Amino acid sequence: MSSNIQITAAQLSRLVGLPDAPTIVDVRIPDDVALDTRILPAADHRSHKNVADWARDYAGQSVVVVCQRGQKLSEGVAAWLRHEGVEAENLAGGFEAWRDAGGLLASTAKLPPRDGQGRTLWVTRSRPKVDRIACPWLIRRFIDPKAVFLFVTAAEVTDVASRFGATPFDIDGVFWSHRGEHCTFDVMIEEFGLASPALDRLATIVRAADTARPDLAPEAPGFLAASLGLSRMYRDDLEQLDAGMLLYDAFYRWCRDATEETHNWPSGPKA
Repeated sequence: MSSNIQITAAQLSRLVGLPDAPTIVDVRIPDDVALDTRILPAADHRSHKNVADWARDYAGQSVVVVCQRGQKLSEGVAAWLRHEGVEAENLAGGFEAWRDAGGLLASTAKLPPRDGQGRTLWVTRSRPKVDRIACPWLIRRFIDPKAVFLFVTAAEVTDVASRFGATPFDIDGVFWSHRGEHCTFDVMIEEFGLASPALDRLATIVRAADTARPDLAPEAPGFLAASLGLSRMYRDDLEQLDAGMLLYDAFYRWCRDATEETHNWPSGPKA
């Protein structure tokens, strides 16, 4: 029987990566985290010990709480969140059930440090087209929903990164950049351990559009056209990023659920 206070790994997997995905709160104890440092996509790590202090941070959000086996810690934290008026469920079977079901897990080994508000901070060149929208989309949907992105003059990216403690991406000579035939989006998927059929398919489209290789994916020319159109519609890079998130949401959902669907105008009976 389904429960209104629990969600299964299969149910949660259908929500991860979508714009309306619930906030995942990981309350595993340090000993359990040490056994496997990976996290569910975009998960916040919190301690169950001071849940009363942080519970109201999630007001107005839908939350899924995860502990190692889906027992006392996640049950208790989820119950406390509901006491504070937060819509909260715990993950049945916890981290172990998610892992054993093949759920997507993000590596934290290369995760940049967070600022005082718990956000990762990134900087890249202004006037983004493809890769510099793709990477923020991936980070916000699967790594850090609160991530901050700074768009600056190309020549100033490195100095801005140094002065403001930001992580540079998609410029020459930095860790998060093109490698061989792979674009920065490919690199992030690999380094964060996010390989999956849907993201791999999307990565091929992004790579094809970003590196002038339309032969790699038939969707690439249309994807590039939409990306370039957005860059002409918005003078403000952050407004363009907000608009571009929807484009990537749509293509990700197509990659995950709709690649076999076709569409044609219904023809009526012949005269």
